[in-house]
Amino acid sequence: MADVTHQIPEPIPIDLVVNGVRRTLDLVPWTTLLDALRDHLQLTGTKKGCDHGQCGACTVLVNGRRVNSCLTLAVMKDGAEITTVEGLASDGTLHPLQQAFIDHDAFQCGYCTPGQICSAAGLLAEGHAKDADQIRELMSGNLCRCGAYPNIVAAIQQAMGRP
Repeated sequence: MADVTHQIPEPIPIDLVVNGVRRTLDLVPWTTLLDALRDHLQLTGTKKGCDHGQCGACTVLVNGRRVNSCLTLAVMKDGAEITTVEGLASDGTLHPLQQAFIDHDAFQCGYCTPGQICSAAGLLAEGHAKDADQIRELMSGNLCRCGAYPNIVAAIQQAMGRP
């Protein structure tokens, strides 16, 4: 049997604008955006849940659109603008969704909350949700094991300016 040697690829420089700050990271090609954020930038608000894109705990905004960061290779987002839950507040003021989640107690354990809030921010930007049923449908990629769904919907409605 022949001796097979495997050459490990060199890290690739990746430029990202994360929460408004340009960052250059040297990453091996298989690094997920989630791992780049958590392990290389210490932005631990974004959570690793299922690592299969099924729970939504890792949801961040990429160029304003919601993305499961556990399924996204960081090298695919070279030059992109990334917003995590840490980047939603402005000048010490919580984002309206962050405040609404507090106002409506839209969390219990809190593990899914960063992904829920980032997904809801993307949902608001998309402008497709007009009522509670549409919010539930469009947020269906974000799971809450504690079952805080009614409060999550109420928080999103508050941020939309709807009762």
